[in-house]
Amino acid sequence: MKILITGGAGFIGYYLVKQFLNLKNQVHVVDNFLRGKNDKHIKKLSEQGANFITANILEDKSLSELDKDYDYIIHLAAIIGVSNVLKNPYDVLKNNAIMLFNIISLARKQKHLKKLLFPSTSEVYAGTLKYFDIQIPTPETTPLAITDLKHPRTSYMLSKIYGEALCHAANIPFIIIRPHNIYGPRMGINHVVPEILQKSHTQTDGSELKVYSPKHKRTFCFIDDAIEQIIGLLGSGIANGGTFNIGSIDKEVSIQELAQIIINVTKKKHKILGIEDTPGSPTRRKPDMNETLKIVQKNKWVELQDGIEKCYEWYRVNLFDIKK
Repeated sequence: MKILITGGAGFIGYYLVKQFLNLKNQVHVVDNFLRGKNDKHIKKLSEQGANFITANILEDKSLSELDKDYDYIIHLAAIIGVSNVLKNPYDVLKNNAIMLFNIISLARKQKHLKKLLFPSTSEVYAGTLKYFDIQIPTPETTPLAITDLKHPRTSYMLSKIYGEALCHAANIPFIIIRPHNIYGPRMGINHVVPEILQKSHTQTDGSELKVYSPKHKRTFCFIDDAIEQIIGLLGSGIANGGTFNIGSIDKEVSIQELAQIIINVTKKKHKILGIEDTPGSPTRRKPDMNETLKIVQKNKWVELQDGIEKCYEWYRVNLFDIKK
């Protein structure tokens, strides 16, 4: 199979490229390397056969030279991350839409496209959780409500809801995924697991470890489990036109409980100091996985502590202990 991945140098993209290469597929990756790093890990994927193309998909002409015989297009490129969203909500709304318009245009030119994969977000459930009763675990059929339009964080949710609507209206084969708290090595630092890992690793042993939103609850999904689900959905004809939660069936854990696991993994004796909630952060997030697991036969999951141990080893070797 021949696969195009936009934003493939980022977190999820990197692992998808790696797995598709393992499965002996031809993989093309489009990235401008503004978010994803062109590091030694990307260079290794290139040596293994991935074709990395530096391009800006905000410009339609950047895509005009791409091939017209892709079996799958996976559109991961987007402005994401709470800090980026809070600083540039207008760019989030505008650019995420423009990128998807350009990718849909490319998809329509393909000779035998099997699927376009559009990653939405678990943030689409945030308005329903805030203003109405919401089922936890949350199924994909949950009616969506939006948070305050004046709040910058709403921009990201809206860009993804609009993207979902575009996929349904575009008259192309597609699936939509809604990832829930996926974590793992090489995801950057500005996410809760690596952020707390870095604090615990670098702070003086026994000091206070400040933790935002300590009572908020999440269900964390290790990257290997997420990739298995995504590839399983892509390969299924049943999934065409569907929307699927990607995540874990494990129990919810509070951010304070997560911090304690991280303290234990890093072999420290910090005292947790819970501080204010992150603005706009949902109090709970746990996906209903029934629809995904009807298609992806999966009964074994990476335990949270095991996943955090893998993360810690990677970050320690590749980031925390590197001498500058």
